[in-house]
Amino acid sequence: MRLLIGFLFTFAVAAAFGLGLTQFALTRGTAFGAITIGAWTAWPKTGTADIDPYARAAIARSGELPIGSGDGVAFFASSDDTGRPLDGRCAVTITGTTPAARFWTMTLYDLDGRLVPNAADRYGFTSQEIARRADGSFEIALAPRARPGNWLPTGGIDRYVVVLRLYDTPVGVATRTAKDAPMPAVASGACT
Repeated sequence: MRLLIGFLFTFAVAAAFGLGLTQFALTRGTAFGAITIGAWTAWPKTGTADIDPYARAAIARSGELPIGSGDGVAFFASSDDTGRPLDGRCAVTITGTTPAARFWTMTLYDLDGRLVPNAADRYGFTSQEIARRADGSFEIALAPRARPGNWLPTGGIDRYVVVLRLYDTPVGVATRTAKDAPMPAVASGACT
């Protein structure tokens, strides 16, 4: 009887530990083959047949459709260049240029992958509608209150993610540094 109770206890602990690690792997984005440039991270193999099993399971769980490798790549930023998490109550500035791409979009999402709700019904920019400086660079303000120029409302939520999708771009698996792909800088400012 003692042996049976010991076996059941060991089995329960192992099952809880295994299921907990699986849940952690699926919700924390532990996909392999990540490219990190500044605050931006991408997983270019996600839209290919070479996708790792953890990324495949996370995509199956979320129901998201990744960008195919022939179409482009998506970069995610959940913190600024210093590592400070993006807070919807604070002003954040995204400045610079993007890597070469035929078309790009920049969109704000909450941590559950939904568009950030806001009164202005403004969720992102495209490369065709952004106001640029004379040198081709841009500045986007992410803040809860309206700002002049390129402004995306954060709705004052606690945390959010900025997704930069580059379509028809040479950026991919061989890209490793800002020299290969000049990513925009992400800087946090004052909080309200």
